[in-house]
Amino acid sequence: MRKIHNLLGNLLDYLGYLCAVLMVLMLLNVFYDVVMRYLFNNISIAMQELEWHLFAAMFMFGIGYTLKEDGHVRVDVFYDNLSRKTQAVINSVGILLTVFPFSLLIINFGLGFVEDAFQLGEKSPDPGGLSHFWIIKSVIPLSFLFVIIAGCYRLIGEISVLLGAPVEAES
Repeated sequence: MRKIHNLLGNLLDYLGYLCAVLMVLMLLNVFYDVVMRYLFNNISIAMQELEWHLFAAMFMFGIGYTLKEDGHVRVDVFYDNLSRKTQAVINSVGILLTVFPFSLLIINFGLGFVEDAFQLGEKSPDPGGLSHFWIIKSVIPLSFLFVIIAGCYRLIGEISVLLGAPVEAES
């Protein structure tokens, strides 16, 4: 179980690195866009749209990484006062009843969304905008596949706590 947990953790860490790279690319894109717009009066619709797409990909992929790092929002005022095993039960039930079903639902509808965009050849309605919108739309189901992987990572960790052999160091 520890080996699978570590493998999933490493995969999700690479996802975090991808988010960092997307952030740097977005910052460089914004810098370029601002310099071109204000110094050379050259406006690029495609570069503006690329900013939005990079931000969207960074944000969507960041959801799975945040779940892996246990950085999601909850009411800690109650949660922190519970025993670690009670926390593990709450986390496990939450993963099984919300994370997995919600993610599968989004993947299911997201794939249709991507397929429609691909078949229609959807592109920006603005002249000079980006084409191939199916690429950015594919981030939606892919990001929730990573959420499922992060859910599995967290669930393995919580089950290991319930079994009395935690796979990760206690904080």
